[in-house]
Amino acid sequence: MIGTDIISAILAINPDAAGKVSVNAEDFEQITWKDGITPISKADIQAKQAELQTAFDAKEYQRDRKKEYPSMADQLDDIYHNGINGWKATIKVTKDKYPK
Repeated sequence: MIGTDIISAILAINPDAAGKVSVNAEDFEQITWKDGITPISKADIQAKQAELQTAFDAKEYQRDRKKEYPSMADQLDDIYHNGINGWKATIKVTKDKYPK
């Protein structure tokens, strides 16, 4: 998933980490750390991946809403023609469909 790969997890733990991760590093044996970089354990990387996945999953409603909201131009037009309350009614349909 987005933001839960090994590299994202490593950089979330240590933004200054530098090294090389092979394309197929699922076994964590293909991580080569640059000199001076403290290696991050497999357990710590996997824990961070789980944390990032949980955060990603928790915001699924935002991604779903974004796909269904009218464009900003259409929303502004809705406000102009129907007022704030009309716009709120339009937006509420999507908010109710994808609650937090």
